[in-house]
Amino acid sequence: MAPIHRVTLFKIESENDRKRLLELYQGMPSKALKDGKPYIQSVTAGPTKPDQRAQGFTFAAISVFKSLDDMEYYDNGCAAHAQLKEFAKKAHSGAMMVYLENGV
Repeated sequence: MAPIHRVTLFKIESENDRKRLLELYQGMPSKALKDGKPYIQSVTAGPTKPDQRAQGFTFAAISVFKSLDDMEYYDNGCAAHAQLKEFAKKAHSGAMMVYLENGV
């Protein structure tokens, strides 16, 4: 089974809110636990660079999971991700998420 790559984009106006979201993502590799162990393979996150193609998205995150089951746990059972979602819901004015298996 190929790893799952999850790409999440946010429209966040406040620089302070983008910094806080980055702090939350920085903690994901060690704080997101499943059966008492870290389960996220990698996280890449940060403010986007100014570009007209960004369509107003100001923050991007790429999380890699071993399996779809792990990503579904991240969405529905992970306490660390619940904390991140709680903050993000209040901070963003738009969000988008897609996920894929690498086809290259």
